[in-house]
Amino acid sequence: MRVGILTGGGDAPGLNNVIRGVVTKGINAYKYEFVGFKDGWKGPLEGLTRPVTLADVAHINDEGGTILGSSRTNPIKIENGVARIEENLKKLNVDALIAIGGEDTLGVATQLHKKNFKVIGVPKTIDNDLSNTDYTFGFQTSVAIATEAVDRLHTTARSHHRVLVVEVMGRHAGWIALETGMAGDAAVTLIPEEKYDINQVATWVKKRFERDQYAIVVVAEGALSTDGDLVTKDSTLDAFGHVKLSGVGEGLAKRLEELTGIESRSVVLGHLQRGGTPVAFDRNLGNRLGLAAADALNDGAFGQMVALHGTNIVRVALESATGVLKTVPAERYREATAFFGA
Repeated sequence: MRVGILTGGGDAPGLNNVIRGVVTKGINAYKYEFVGFKDGWKGPLEGLTRPVTLADVAHINDEGGTILGSSRTNPIKIENGVARIEENLKKLNVDALIAIGGEDTLGVATQLHKKNFKVIGVPKTIDNDLSNTDYTFGFQTSVAIATEAVDRLHTTARSHHRVLVVEVMGRHAGWIALETGMAGDAAVTLIPEEKYDINQVATWVKKRFERDQYAIVVVAEGALSTDGDLVTKDSTLDAFGHVKLSGVGEGLAKRLEELTGIESRSVVLGHLQRGGTPVAFDRNLGNRLGLAAADALNDGAFGQMVALHGTNIVRVALESATGVLKTVPAERYREATAFFGA
């Protein structure tokens, strides 16, 4: 069997581990041949390929990013996009596809499977917001990076007696903010799932400031106040219809300074959360998902996604990952509020 692999959407630490797992077991155990499609769905759409052999994956276990490249190309919205993919797969003698990605990438994979493409999915997102898998690789690395940043910001906030607002990724789901805020001893953490009252936030900040003479606030980029809208960079949309979020941290710092009289600054971690070496958890999860994807290929389990349930890698319906986002439950957020202002 000749198998195509692609990585779509935002990069996540652990992508190369998935590629390594699929290729290593696929070649050694099942004698498959692999074709790497470059830059997400742009690869099969335009016939952009590169070889992916055992030699190509031999030394990528500790590398971040993706050796295949990525993009947010959406072939469903491109005229004759699906037909072009089908034509290119036939030209390249590709029998099946492994799509590694998040909501958008796997959404396309689901649509292609419904059109009788042989597709297997692997869940990927640093936001940890895909359903039917307990964790996605990249999430633990992102939380570790964000927590280290917050740890470092404690010292400068303390030295200058400031409030520092740390903006982390999280468009619709606040998992990174939630776990970073708790691990990093934030005075308050704000997530998209729970609208915040700016006056209550100011009260928590002042209470922490009275004790420590400084305070850290962690806010997800998609967080909303009770009287506000999403803060966007501009009005443009990406290929999947998403607005570009930017500026919630800066706006929040300004309002807190007005309400508390305490000098407040903002820090946007942005793409730092995606970059660099994966932590051990994400390396191993990526490797295991890759091995399981190779097994799923061998079993002809098309239209399935490999997923983490507990400590086991299982197979679930591909469309079950993208139907509903996995957001932070109210009870998890209530746990964190015990530390707000304390």
